[in-house]
Amino acid sequence: MSVSHIIILLFIGYIIFTIDKKQENFPVPVILVGIGIGLSFIPYFSDIQVTERTIYHVFLPALLFTSAYQFSASEFKKNAGIIIFLATIGIMLTVGLLGALVYLVSGPFVSMSFLGALVIASILTPTDPVSVVSIIQKAAGDDTIADVVEGESLLNDGTSIVIFSTLSGMLVQSQSAGIFSFFGQFLLVSLGGVALGVIFGWLISKAVYFTHHKQYHVMLSIVLAYGIFNIAEAIHVSGVLATVSAGVMLSFEFATSEKEEEFKENLDGFWTIVEPSILTLLFLLIGIEAKEFLAFGAWGFAFIIFALSVIVRFIIVMGTTQAFPKWHDKISWRESTVITWGGLKGSMSIYLILNLYSMNSGQQDMIVSLSFAAVLVSLVVQSMGVSPLAKKLIK
Repeated sequence: MSVSHIIILLFIGYIIFTIDKKQENFPVPVILVGIGIGLSFIPYFSDIQVTERTIYHVFLPALLFTSAYQFSASEFKKNAGIIIFLATIGIMLTVGLLGALVYLVSGPFVSMSFLGALVIASILTPTDPVSVVSIIQKAAGDDTIADVVEGESLLNDGTSIVIFSTLSGMLVQSQSAGIFSFFGQFLLVSLGGVALGVIFGWLISKAVYFTHHKQYHVMLSIVLAYGIFNIAEAIHVSGVLATVSAGVMLSFEFATSEKEEEFKENLDGFWTIVEPSILTLLFLLIGIEAKEFLAFGAWGFAFIIFALSVIVRFIIVMGTTQAFPKWHDKISWRESTVITWGGLKGSMSIYLILNLYSMNSGQQDMIVSLSFAAVLVSLVVQSMGVSPLAKKLIK
């Protein structure tokens, strides 16, 4: 991808985001992906390629860090129980249940192993609410639902990567993994990433006090977002959770300072420009890449997989709220439905798909195509439906 490609794509994205500011509930991800699909038929853009490394090491750290440091420390504390449960045990239960259902109904459509169905489920578990969080806040008039959706999406990426890595290794490379070795690896990667992020997030939060220049605050945040991600990956712990933990730690530390608003305003001046820029490139590139993966004959099954993913997520969310006494009366089936619908698929799922594709010997083409199609359906249907659904059920 050349510099001229990037400039043109950013210009397109800025136009779309400008329209979004003037229109209520404008489905930015859907529009950008649709434009990207259209651009893929233009020769000038057809040779653009995006790798899983680009998404993982360039796009994700910035998106994760921005959401993490902006996430309210008080809201995280208030909703920590349900967020952590959904992002860990909830994800594992979702993979098992969704994988089993996909395998059971696959017979009339494609030939698929149970392990292949589990891989599809692991790809579809991470949530990426992007612009729908603000839509939920406006439509529902209650920050709790939006905070649960956003908080879960921050943490569940790390869980999803560990599960996907284990399952895809078993599928492609015929690796074996026992239940104890899986949980041991999961705890090492997850807790290691969290510990690293908390330590460096705390150190950077203290370093901020040594200067009153906002330029240095921004520089420190860039070093933290990308530095901690790459350090974590280099020592084989979760870069995703390290970056998220570092950002959340900054939020906690800023909340104890009288200069909280000043510190966040300094960072916002940079990161609120970076975030829409990266989202622009990400969703346009998803659309451009889509043509390669979506020319297959099992679209009906892809829609079924999407429907199953929504049903399973609703079961897990409802079960979770009923299991926690604190949430039993606070979150009914109405709120659970909005939380379910707000968990659309996006950047992390695309990364996992491209990761599988990069180690693909040709035998997993159907899994890649089905997953990509289901993610695309999720982006379109859920982002367009979240506002009317929230208004109908909550207000």
